[in-house]
Amino acid sequence: MLNYLLLYAISDGDLAAIEQALKGGATMLQLRAKGLPDDELLALAARVKSITDAFDIPLIINDRADIALKIDAAGAHLGLSDGDLRAARDLLGPGKRLGATARTVEQALAAQAAGADYLGCGAVFGTRTKSDAVPMPLELFSEICHSVKIPVVAIGGIDRTNIAQLKGCGMAGFAVVSGIFGRENVEQAARELRGAAEVLCPT
Repeated sequence: MLNYLLLYAISDGDLAAIEQALKGGATMLQLRAKGLPDDELLALAARVKSITDAFDIPLIINDRADIALKIDAAGAHLGLSDGDLRAARDLLGPGKRLGATARTVEQALAAQAAGADYLGCGAVFGTRTKSDAVPMPLELFSEICHSVKIPVVAIGGIDRTNIAQLKGCGMAGFAVVSGIFGRENVEQAARELRGAAEVLCPT
């Protein structure tokens, strides 16, 4: 799990960009395609999985444990308002990964108790992809990392200019959206962040 979490790319489903991110060194991919009808999401997820499979990279489906099961993805990730973690854990079974969002120590401990395999915590630097994501003090982020036994990934506004500020916080990796897919050269962006992640989170 720890190696896969090192550079966790989050995409809306741009297939060409996903392939470039994986070429650049992304270690896991989350498909976050909100608002699609179920049939369209299922079809898109299957296409994305064909790419992640080619790179032997785990695919996580945002919000939808049922879709993850239908395409045999590696697992699902649930946000704070995206459903019941225990129900998702039961649905996925022990062979799939379940990620959860946490913004407080209490939420982190509750997610761990509900069966989450890893946590996404932030927004460590704020973000343009979620309007309600306010910056999380790095002291709080570090406290969350050290309060749970499951691995934690930092998320929120992470790019090549600020990733080093997270040194010593105790995370297992970095979840990145715009810092990879918002760059003109997606492959190069992923390569730069992968190199920084390997320095900051040696395995």
